[in-house]
Amino acid sequence: MSKPVIGFIGLGLMGGNMVENLQKKGYELVVMDLNKDAVKAVIERGNAREAASARELAEASDIVMLCLTKSDVVEGIVYADDGLLAGLGEGKVLIDFGTSIPASTRKIGADLARKGVGMLDAPLGRTPAHAKDGLLNIMVGGDKATFDKVKPVLDDQGENIFYLGALGAGHTTKLINNFMGMTTVCTMSQAFAVADRAGVDRAQLYDIMSAGPSNSPFMGFCKNYAVDGVSDLGFSINNANKDLGYFLKMAEDLGTRAEIAEGTSNNLQAAVDVGLGEGNVPEIFDYFLKLDRA
Repeated sequence: MSKPVIGFIGLGLMGGNMVENLQKKGYELVVMDLNKDAVKAVIERGNAREAASARELAEASDIVMLCLTKSDVVEGIVYADDGLLAGLGEGKVLIDFGTSIPASTRKIGADLARKGVGMLDAPLGRTPAHAKDGLLNIMVGGDKATFDKVKPVLDDQGENIFYLGALGAGHTTKLINNFMGMTTVCTMSQAFAVADRAGVDRAQLYDIMSAGPSNSPFMGFCKNYAVDGVSDLGFSINNANKDLGYFLKMAEDLGTRAEIAEGTSNNLQAAVDVGLGEGNVPEIFDYFLKLDRA
């Protein structure tokens, strides 16, 4: 059976590696990105071409995949005059691998469904290195029949595929996951900063904390930066700040208030405001280290 043609928009670090993995596995690609060097790299690997518009990409593809940064960017690609909604037709599928606001995802899905187009929200876990090897964790929401239809392609991209239920469940779960993760990083980074102010050796603090139930991979990433000066968690403060904002919006839509997330969001925004946004999340340690009492 021939493989479906994949349209892919968003060739950043994660998306570019996902496309390289798909190419290695024999898929034909139609791609778009503002970064023409990234597009060129895909085309030079073969069996791929660039689309002039999202509509053209959608018309040429069986499955369209998005790996974009924000909900408003996704909506812009979908609803533009020459966007995906104009080019997608009966039986095609749109998969959003980014991290978006669930209410936005459900709105897009409803509009696509009226044209007979399926949609899955499928945010990602793990790193760009895992993407290149097809070993991502993928959290999927959407119609079960649509999921079953494209699961062989997802299996080529992920080691662990989690089907979570109705459309929006993937983005909901990813936002909860990122709230937990980024709050943990902020907490541990501040712990190292307060230890420094108190004259407690940071390396010794790590040895003590990591010997108990607080130990986690996130603690390791925080220690790598706060103690060793190595910034190796490939997720920026800007992205974390965006995701916490989305989590708070989701909580508001659910009729509740997420007070702990408000604190994490305030910390991340403060770090962005002092110019640390492009750094990896454990680099928020630098913000906490210099934080004086008001």
